Amino acid sequence: MPHNAIVVNLNLCTGCMSCEIACKQENGVSLGQYWNKVFRVGPQGTFPDIKQYWLPTMCQQCENAPCVEVCPTGASYRDENNVVLINHEVCIGCKYCMMACPYGVRSWNTDEKVVEKCTLCPQLTTLGKKPACVHNCASQCRYYGDLDDPDSDASKVLARFNESDIHVLKDEGNHPSTHYILSEKIGTWEMGD
Repeated sequence: MPHNAIVVNLNLCTGCMSCEIACKQENGVSLGQYWNKVFRVGPQGTFPDIKQYWLPTMCQQCENAPCVEVCPTGASYRDENNVVLINHEVCIGCKYCMMACPYGVRSWNTDEKVVEKCTLCPQLTTLGKKPACVHNCASQCRYYGDLDDPDSDASKVLARFNESDIHVLKDEGNHPSTHYILSEKIGTWEMGD
């Protein structure tokens, strides 16, 4: 079974928000809601030695997804490609999954009264294309692929960096799959590992 995820090279990210916009446009995400959100980390240090980086956050495609575990109806589930998704037809709007997500990356759709989140764009990836945020990244810092396949774009970029430069958001036992590359010369990782 594939282990699809996104890898973001923060050394290259400029904080342009094109991933946010591409996601909203491709998936029809409502105004004020985000499936992908970019945060500024820093500045760190004292002038003139200041560091700063941008941190895009989206569903981390956790190996042990707490959102799936707490969902009383099975609306939060893994599909045949091992991607965590939400079935809107089954979602009762209890928001348990939103509370269980340690990263706050699920959104409440007030019009449809359902929870939504990053889907890794199956409407594109099943056709062999990249997710919208990856395809439209202005600085080409986002990569998508099967982490278990050494020939995927995601695995290839991770292989080019030292382990000390590769990070994940704080692991609460859920084992997030999204990886971030950040070299010490750019910034100090502050989001847990």
